Amino acid sequence: MIETRIPVQPKPKIQKVEVYWHTVTYTTVAIYVAILIAVILGVSFFVFPEKSGNLVKRVTAALTKPGNTGVSATARQVRFVNLDGKVQVKKVNSVQWATADYQLSLDKGDQIRTDTDGVARIAFADGTTYTVKGETLVTVEENAVASDKATSVGMHIQAGQVDLATPTWDNPGSKADISFENALASLRENSRAEVRSDPATQQQQFTVNVGSAEMNRGGQHLDVGPFERVTFPTGGPVKTEQVLAPPTLIAPLNLTPIIVADPKRDPIHFAWKEISTAKGYVLQISKSSFFNKILVERRTTETAMDITGLDPGEYYWKVRAVDAKDAMSDMSDPYKFTLVTQGKQEDMFLEVDGTELHGNLVEVTGKTEPGATLIINGEKVADLRPDGTFHFFTPPMTPGSQTIVITGQNRRGGTAIKRVSIVIP
Repeated sequence: MIETRIPVQPKPKIQKVEVYWHTVTYTTVAIYVAILIAVILGVSFFVFPEKSGNLVKRVTAALTKPGNTGVSATARQVRFVNLDGKVQVKKVNSVQWATADYQLSLDKGDQIRTDTDGVARIAFADGTTYTVKGETLVTVEENAVASDKATSVGMHIQAGQVDLATPTWDNPGSKADISFENALASLRENSRAEVRSDPATQQQQFTVNVGSAEMNRGGQHLDVGPFERVTFPTGGPVKTEQVLAPPTLIAPLNLTPIIVADPKRDPIHFAWKEISTAKGYVLQISKSSFFNKILVERRTTETAMDITGLDPGEYYWKVRAVDAKDAMSDMSDPYKFTLVTQGKQEDMFLEVDGTELHGNLVEVTGKTEPGATLIINGEKVADLRPDGTFHFFTPPMTPGSQTIVITGQNRRGGTAIKRVSIVIP
């Protein structure tokens, strides 16, 4: 028997296949897509210019209509409009305290604290202002501002004293809040109030000076009227009472320079508004905003008084009312003025570079002589650089045509006045 062997076929050779990978990032893809779209749009524009133009207009209109944007981010910013003494800010995303300045905008959650001599006035885009007094700690709690619906702004007070004031709001239902540890007060439009919180005694106080407000604490609701005060300790009962109103100061205006030939002999005129239930008034003048040393204290039954014998320098003054039962009102908010000896009469350099709207606030920029003193609409310009350039944010202004008055005085006694007309939309 013959065996037949089948020849073994050699195994086919397997050729090696090399695969090369090239990584393409999402950024690269996005760039190529953007270039492709740009090329397509460019060709379309040249081939169909009219249709392309109409499409661009429709897209622009859709992106800019009021329902989409409301107010701009700049118009919604919360800003300092007055700073005096030591004021610090801790941003919500920071652990460090920084010195407050006029260029800094505030956001929800930011904290502001003032030293013993510190005062800060903070303006929201809806026109509400919060004046943070000395030794106070507050937090920006709410800043919901839009052009076509009710606004809601608010701050929380941990300790100290805050004065707040509201304007006429454009949209019904708007509110300005100040919250305590266990209570919330909401001020209505065209109103002013004083708030105090003392952690040491655990006493909270809310006083309405003008207009009205409402307060909610737990399940209790209170309507608070003019010259009505609500006092409530932490965990204790709520007490309401009527208070004697402090006088409103008229002259000298706050932060005003007074130029006289002879300060020792020339009388300085002080005036305030009458309180119908008051039988008299007490005027105090001090070199310190805390009145720890009183230079002048005079009683009168009138609503005005002339004072002589003051040296050149900076002063603070305030008035309290006294009723028929000798009960005294709180002191009015102190006003500050600067007494200056008239020097040689000559003009000074003062230029206004421009104005910029931030909601209903106006930023004024310009240049004057180094070392000069500037007053804008009755308020001293604090942000005056060594080279004479200045920046100033006005308090919230009412819509319509307005005039901003800039008054300056240099070290030689020369003065200058500039007037700028502006329209608030």
